[in-house]
Amino acid sequence: MSFIDVTPKNLEKEHICCAISDKKRECCVSSKKMWMMDRFSDGLVFKKLDARGKVFIEYIPAEKAWCPISAPNYMYINCFWVSGQFKGQGYANRLLEHCIVDAKTKGKCGLTVLSSHKKLPFLSDPQYLKHKGFLVGDTALPSFELLYLPFDDSAPVPKFNSQAKEGVIAEKGLVLYYSHQCPHTAKYVPLIAEVANQHGVKLELRKIETTQEAQNMPSPWATYSLFYHGNFVTNEILSEKKFEKMLEKWGL
Repeated sequence: MSFIDVTPKNLEKEHICCAISDKKRECCVSSKKMWMMDRFSDGLVFKKLDARGKVFIEYIPAEKAWCPISAPNYMYINCFWVSGQFKGQGYANRLLEHCIVDAKTKGKCGLTVLSSHKKLPFLSDPQYLKHKGFLVGDTALPSFELLYLPFDDSAPVPKFNSQAKEGVIAEKGLVLYYSHQCPHTAKYVPLIAEVANQHGVKLELRKIETTQEAQNMPSPWATYSLFYHGNFVTNEILSEKKFEKMLEKWGL
């Protein structure tokens, strides 16, 4: 099978792999596509398998990344996903190679990507990336790693911005930072907000709307970061049941 690039010209008709296809959840698809449309002018690339499935890589110049990092002249991988029946067929290797060739063609000095020293949901697999030569450029609490693949020895080492390294904020209570970089936030954020309301718990929602806001995030993942009493809790996009269990654990 071949790969295709999703562009402003074909975005409307293309299945964007990670987005939920159920027509009842069209808001999820449209939110992601609107986010992508606004990023194409920043150099966003979304390359996918010409099939209906989760086989794609999404990347952007690091200066425009929705991640609080300093990685001059790098290409930042937003999302890299091969799932289900498509695993074990070499698609991940081919997508990564496409990204490397494209980045080199555009004069970049390397690739960088957010991961973790333990596998976390929605983040790229650290074992695969390290097997492919990615190095640890920086770390942030509780387990985030900024991985990078330099194209030559002169490439600088990418770093997290200082405010994102400790996983703490000044606000108390429950605070959720999120963006529509992932389509699933459009579905699940309102659902857990309703659960919080039913429990009489205040959940402060902070929607990230701009690149600058994302780069000033107090945690590495601008897509979804939940804090409780000032401390980072999770980057996992929570379902109602998981959020309910979390509230029970805290006695809320």
